Amino acid sequence: MSRAKISAGLDSLGEYASLLRGRRISIMTNPTGVDSKFRSVIDIVHERFNLTALFACEHGIRGDMDAGMKVDSITDERTGAPVYSLYGSTLRMTDEMLSSFDVLIFDMQDVGARFYTYLYSLSYAMDSCAKAGKNIFVLDRPNPLGGNITEGLILDESYGSFVGEYAIPARYGLTIGEYALWVKKHLSLDLDMTVVPLKGWRREYILSDIAYLWISPSPNIPCLESALCYIGTSIFEGTNLSEGRGTTVPFQVVGAPWLNGRKLSSRMNDLEFPGIYFRECSFIPSMSKHKGEVCHGVQLHITDKETSSIFAAGIYLLEEIRLMDPESFEYLGSGEKTHFDRILGSGLYRNGKISARELVKSAADDSAAFALEKREFEIYN
Repeated sequence: MSRAKISAGLDSLGEYASLLRGRRISIMTNPTGVDSKFRSVIDIVHERFNLTALFACEHGIRGDMDAGMKVDSITDERTGAPVYSLYGSTLRMTDEMLSSFDVLIFDMQDVGARFYTYLYSLSYAMDSCAKAGKNIFVLDRPNPLGGNITEGLILDESYGSFVGEYAIPARYGLTIGEYALWVKKHLSLDLDMTVVPLKGWRREYILSDIAYLWISPSPNIPCLESALCYIGTSIFEGTNLSEGRGTTVPFQVVGAPWLNGRKLSSRMNDLEFPGIYFRECSFIPSMSKHKGEVCHGVQLHITDKETSSIFAAGIYLLEEIRLMDPESFEYLGSGEKTHFDRILGSGLYRNGKISARELVKSAADDSAAFALEKREFEIYN
């Protein structure tokens, strides 16, 4: 079966040249910002227009920083433009940064998950640009998880953070351009924003359906399988279990030195999650939690991408591990709101106020409600 040919927003940027000429242009991007001929948005804009600034988010402008590493402000060697960090001492644009441009171009690949920081780098920039009277062009890219399926709890905004700021579910089913339209209304922004659309993309397409250049948006989302599993297993970042960082299959495996992988895989497969098989496995992380230790656990194999409920599988996986090893399992951090709560979108589960079954039911209701809400912002129907 041949894959559908699509083109990203960057491939159509030339159609908007009359709106960019004679203006000072800045770009928020990373290595994913390339066109169908592998040309960087930085190089394209530098050659055609007046590039005056670059903005670096998590992982850096060239993608050479690991998760959580602070990014420094530097000068880009290739263009001579200043690179302002929005993942260091500040997450929002300062007056100095805003004074360096007239138009901001945003071009970064997201992964379709609410807890991805690129979403909030964009929305914070939108807010700053609205207040400063700046223009934004969002160059759209496909949601690798498709545009039809929504999963997970809608975030309780009292748990808002840079890994989840707004009331959307874990899997929100919008492209980055459609998300920007949703944010503009959600924050009531008076913003001159243009979304440069995809060509050839349809809502039912996931990454494996399209002939599209996939560049890993961060070190731990190397492929579609990791992006899919991320919806369900990202919650383990807030626990003492490894979520596979430092392996070749991040977010596809979950384990710890003290866990019985054979018993866990049997218990999970007995739950008969459609489209998911839990295989016993062992792995040794080269970084992060349990670095250099043999971890035992399971690998999630997605056998049917349309019927699998990844979010629910992640919740029940955590529940089974807690039941199996209550003395070994731990949530990381302390206080009223932990990292686990911020990723999940609520503190009710960790605090024992809701069961796994109740949580999954609530999440199904939430995601169904958002599926209706987001129709207003869908460009591709």
